[in-house]
Amino acid sequence: MVSQGMVSLTKSLCTMTPRVRLKNPNMLQKLKTGSCNFRFRNLRVLCTPKLSQWEPSPFIHASAEEAADIVLDKTANVFESIVSESAEEEKVDMSAQQRTNSQVQVLKWPIWLLGPSVLLTSGMAPTLWLPLSSVFLGSNVVSLLSLIGLDCIFNLGATLFLLMADSCARPKDPSQSCNSKPPFSYKFWNMFSLIIGFLVPMLLLFGSQSGLLASLQPQIPFLSSAVILFPYFILLAVQTLTEILTWHWQSPVWLVTPVVYEAYRILQLMRGLTLSAEVNAPVWVVHMLRGLVSWWVLILGMQLMRVAWFAGFASRTTTGQQPQSVASK
Repeated sequence: MVSQGMVSLTKSLCTMTPRVRLKNPNMLQKLKTGSCNFRFRNLRVLCTPKLSQWEPSPFIHASAEEAADIVLDKTANVFESIVSESAEEEKVDMSAQQRTNSQVQVLKWPIWLLGPSVLLTSGMAPTLWLPLSSVFLGSNVVSLLSLIGLDCIFNLGATLFLLMADSCARPKDPSQSCNSKPPFSYKFWNMFSLIIGFLVPMLLLFGSQSGLLASLQPQIPFLSSAVILFPYFILLAVQTLTEILTWHWQSPVWLVTPVVYEAYRILQLMRGLTLSAEVNAPVWVVHMLRGLVSWWVLILGMQLMRVAWFAGFASRTTTGQQPQSVASK
């Protein structure tokens, strides 16, 4: 009776086709069976008027709660799709990076054997196994050029070795930058040792030639002094240039560069001691060469101590970063 009254009331108000929307869909079955007792607040009447073709259709307003639910559902679905697409793209990028990193690591494996082999072949093999008589033919220009040629071969091998060591020391991911800066104290002491190693023999030779140091007699001829010490001065200049370039490029091989050159310099000075007997060098020249050998052995020991210190510093740094990374996760 109540539903019939409501329908008649709406027909009298406007010529509309009524539609009844129930919140509970089970109410429809109860209406069919006839056993239905409900309140007015559970009933919604939506009128769709019969309009002419020139009149615009009215807006049908939904409740605020239903509109909010629809908007939230749609936005949630949009965000879920965006997040899933971004996660899939990240997975694809990570897999591609892992593939490229593994390929780069496979290419780096032979360098671990090739680099030291190049250094051994270019530097130690000619000095240790090549007879000195085949290189030194007397105090002349030919012998000087032959000795400089041996040192040039070592310089080429040392450069290749440092380039290979630099490629191995770089991070696995090529996109990551590697900026390795040595401390100022390290640069200062390296330059100090190089300057002392250059000035001491130069001043002794100048004092002997000019007569300022009377104890440095007899004088050594120019060609004989050049055969003994000129390759030594060239190697000092090459080491200085190489170290400055590694500092400028922030290469991780700045700690290895002086060790490579100083180890060869000791062999070079030992060769100079042998040549001093061949050219009949004065006694003070022999003592000077022995002092230079002792000086560079001391400097090489200090460099190795720096390598040990740097290894301990790097281990302390990594252990300090691990708790921070775990806490951030």
